[in-house]
Amino acid sequence: MAIADIEKMIAVGLIWGATNALMRKGAIIWDQKSLKSSQSNQTPLHNRIILSLQNYLNLILTWQYSVPLFLNLSASASFFAILGHTPISLAVPVTNATTFAATALMGMLLGEKTRIGYALFGTLFIVFGVWLCVM
Repeated sequence: MAIADIEKMIAVGLIWGATNALMRKGAIIWDQKSLKSSQSNQTPLHNRIILSLQNYLNLILTWQYSVPLFLNLSASASFFAILGHTPISLAVPVTNATTFAATALMGMLLGEKTRIGYALFGTLFIVFGVWLCVM
């Protein structure tokens, strides 16, 4: 396995992590914009289904959510291409660990309340674990 493969896995993890935090932020924006319509059990089923589809469409039309989603899905396609020539026992830990660290970092940058000490401590363990996997 080449160093380039590891770099690609780390890049996918960074994209996944950053877009996870951005999609969360976009979903919060959509939630604040959307009307809080209640779906009581007394509403006919077909109306509840239509309302759910409208809510989903409105979420997809919220660019703060849909652009990160598109980038996230593009990284997923790259990940599957990487799996074609990289052992899954290495690809999954590296990308998932990188995703976790990138999500924590991007969440902090976006102003989410985070226990910075715990996040940094966990990230150090992640870096050490990835280093062990690669070596």
